[in-house]
Amino acid sequence: MSRNLQATININTTASAATSVAKTNGGDESLRQCHGVLYDAVLVVPAVLFVLYLAVHAKSNVKKLYYGRSYILISYYTLLWLASALNLLWCSLQVWQCSPGKEAAWDLLSLFTSSGMLYLEISLVAVLLQESYASGLETLARTFIVSGIIIGVDIFLKALYVFGFGYPLFIDVESTHRIKWGLWIIHKLLLTAVYGFILFVHFSKWREKLSTRPAFYHYIIVMFVISATTLFGSVLAGIGAGFGIWLYNLTVICYHSLYLPFLFVTFLAGFFWEEDFLLDNEYYSEMKDAGFFDADWD
Repeated sequence: MSRNLQATININTTASAATSVAKTNGGDESLRQCHGVLYDAVLVVPAVLFVLYLAVHAKSNVKKLYYGRSYILISYYTLLWLASALNLLWCSLQVWQCSPGKEAAWDLLSLFTSSGMLYLEISLVAVLLQESYASGLETLARTFIVSGIIIGVDIFLKALYVFGFGYPLFIDVESTHRIKWGLWIIHKLLLTAVYGFILFVHFSKWREKLSTRPAFYHYIIVMFVISATTLFGSVLAGIGAGFGIWLYNLTVICYHSLYLPFLFVTFLAGFFWEEDFLLDNEYYSEMKDAGFFDADWD
């Protein structure tokens, strides 16, 4: 009798420990926060529209990049396509968070999507701090290597915490995971500090060392606000405030829906639109020289 009782206690203890580990890993379905259709639509629709926009203008944009011969613009246009494709998959497969057996696939997709977009952030800031981003293969290679090292370390640490220690960094859960939010606080604190430092230098006596392009500072200000808001939401979520989780999710929606179009409009669209404008002027001049508009003066 006592032997059976002891076996029962051992089984219950093992089951309790397994349940605890499952909860820590975000594997308990009762703890998962599954978002509704509206949440998914807000993410998917902008991602789909932006990819369609890139696809519609891909032929003309590639031709302009070919004739422009700018290694940096070609590189960032390629990276933008890769990040947009990953982001579209990430936005479209939100249901994987609540699908049994999809946790590892979701973590991998989230890891590569977030790292791809972060690589754009870091390398873009590094390039914009240079005197010119129109050309320079050596400068581009050095920037990409340094950014790649930073992203490599970031991927290694996230993968270690997700797949090694089982922390649900990329899975939304209702319960508070202090270690999870602590990691995100450190991550967002570093980004906020970088953008904040650039803004500080801009308003200091060392401002002449930075770029004078207005678009550069508009971008930095927007990214500083997003990073600071995400940091604030992570801090509130870490202490158990429900508003913090809501605020963090809101910044995630804004980031995945608007960051890539914002980057394109700020730094790449001007090149393509300006080329269109110059091309239209060239056609107009050729037609005028050919006498197509002589009738207007009769």
